[in-house]
Amino acid sequence: MDIERVNDTTIKFFITYKDIEDRGFDRDEIWYNRERGEELFFEMMNEASDNDEFELDGPLWIQVHALDKGLEIVVTRGQVSGGNVKLEIPVTQDKEHDSIDLMAQGEEDGELDSSNELLEIVIGFQDFEDVIALSHNFFIDDLHNELYHFEGTYYLYVLFNDERYNEDQQDDMLSQMLEYGFESDISIYRIMEYGKEIVPSNALPVIRSSFSK
Repeated sequence: MDIERVNDTTIKFFITYKDIEDRGFDRDEIWYNRERGEELFFEMMNEASDNDEFELDGPLWIQVHALDKGLEIVVTRGQVSGGNVKLEIPVTQDKEHDSIDLMAQGEEDGELDSSNELLEIVIGFQDFEDVIALSHNFFIDDLHNELYHFEGTYYLYVLFNDERYNEDQQDDMLSQMLEYGFESDISIYRIMEYGKEIVPSNALPVIRSSFSK
């Protein structure tokens, strides 16, 4: 694996598919198995941290390019100040860098504490009737949830904010939802790119109001 330090906040990797396989990963599973993909990424980041003192603190902007012989991965570390995430992202055209500001918006007051961790899950359903049944038996409507259809399966993407629900409450809600579906290994980004969006937000309340039991 080649590691290139672009600047103080950006690092670039190039890893061949052979290197990926030598590390015990299948070149296809890193796209379809989220846990394995994250395992490979953090293995690479830890190696970069050991070799180049690139710290894994703060928000990270990650861009992956699939090339003929391997993967090129660009990682930029952002700085949080007053609810803003500032990223200096390298570009390959006339300018050396572009600086962009991303405003982190909260539910109520427009501010989001960057220390809050977000729990996300993708739940698969073999039949749309299972989604309808879940909507009529799960009445917590302040969770961010979206519904997609991809390769014959329905997928519900759910996002929690641990400021609102503690770990035990989240586990309880997940257990309720998984009575009707299964936890999927397919990345939500792959589903968004290749699947069909059914309900973009508040999926369960929308389905509950649209379909009877």
